[in-house]
Amino acid sequence: MPLGWPQIIVLLVAAQRLGELLLVRRNTRQLLAEGGVEHGAAHYPLIVLLHIAWLAAQFLLIPPDTQPNSWLLGVYLVLQAARVWVVLSLGARWTLRIVVVPGRPLVRHGPYRFLRHPNYLVVVLEIAVLPLAFGAWGLALAFSILNAAVLAIRIRAENKALSITPEI
Repeated sequence: MPLGWPQIIVLLVAAQRLGELLLVRRNTRQLLAEGGVEHGAAHYPLIVLLHIAWLAAQFLLIPPDTQPNSWLLGVYLVLQAARVWVVLSLGARWTLRIVVVPGRPLVRHGPYRFLRHPNYLVVVLEIAVLPLAFGAWGLALAFSILNAAVLAIRIRAENKALSITPEI
């Protein structure tokens, strides 16, 4: 299969996500070593599967000769800056799993001053915007619906886990 802009960009996003996994793995181990407790582990494979399928669908189904919409790619880049803000705000607490260290207060700085789950807003927008940048509205719609279903489970589990955490 020839590589066009859609495939190159999807490979760059995949490389970014793989790099993030290294940080996530370290943070998760550290939180568990500090007495952290994982919540909602049963739905985690669904999140992984959804994101792999999202990237694979774009790589395989968007024709290589499709030209990107520069404006929407710019929006996607802004979303990456928001992702970095979330990661920096959570620091060593940033992980893909729900790990709560008992007694540790919630983060209330950075984007968490404004939203309870800013990372999920970023993900919702990413899942729609990247395929839309290549005119793949069907992929944007399908994966947005799937993501909404998974996030409904995830946010419920995370809110339950965080309800036992003090706020400062």
